[in-house]
Amino acid sequence: MPIRRTRSVTPRTPTTHSLRSPLLTLALAGAVICGGVLLFVRFAHWAGDHPVTAVLLALLALPVLYTLFRAMPRARELRRATRAGMTPPAEETITEPDPAPLLLLQAPTDARDGLTAVLPPRVPDFTALDPDGFEAAVAELCERDGCQEVEVVGGAGDLGADVLATAPDGRRVVVQCKQYGPAHKVGSQDLQRFGGTCWTVHGAQLAAVVTTSEFTAPALEYAEACGIQCVDGATLNAWAEGARPAPWGPAMVDSA
Repeated sequence: MPIRRTRSVTPRTPTTHSLRSPLLTLALAGAVICGGVLLFVRFAHWAGDHPVTAVLLALLALPVLYTLFRAMPRARELRRATRAGMTPPAEETITEPDPAPLLLLQAPTDARDGLTAVLPPRVPDFTALDPDGFEAAVAELCERDGCQEVEVVGGAGDLGADVLATAPDGRRVVVQCKQYGPAHKVGSQDLQRFGGTCWTVHGAQLAAVVTTSEFTAPALEYAEACGIQCVDGATLNAWAEGARPAPWGPAMVDSA
């Protein structure tokens, strides 16, 4: 989620009367410049006669000049705000929202009578997520159940791979996510397209198709022949609840 930036800025009210005319301001600026030049010339003559003292004075003056230089912008801002009858503008603030809680990686706890009971993990409504959120939720499941190097790569040009990971036993896992409605089943053509890239292009050692819907009978037959794991909506919810192992677990492999 991008960082929300909020700025607190007080609107400026235009002044109706100028305190100094441009001519007077120009005259004062000229007088200050001339005075500074004359003072610099006299100091240069004096420094030529007293070089050691001049160097010491310059070293002592540097911190003072630096402090005045740092304070000038803020002082000018306060003076302008005072003349305009306004309070000085507030500093820019950046508001960072709290990080979104993980959906599946941690199980909530319930403290009663001084005892902490571990509750079942919260399972999101996978059908209510957007496509990116669904892929991220499946990636969280993989990471929760021991996968390393979990990466969401779905999008245009993904060639059938939505989630890449390394299983606990070291196998390369390639997952395709199909977020379909109940009436839209994953067909054999979907499995054939995935089967044509998961092994040769992505180098899968374990390939799985995860859907919120169901698979047609031809799709299941093709998946069994090619060794692709099929996770339908009911199995996905059971996996998220901890009632079924991950696709790389023994029970899930036997059910393929």
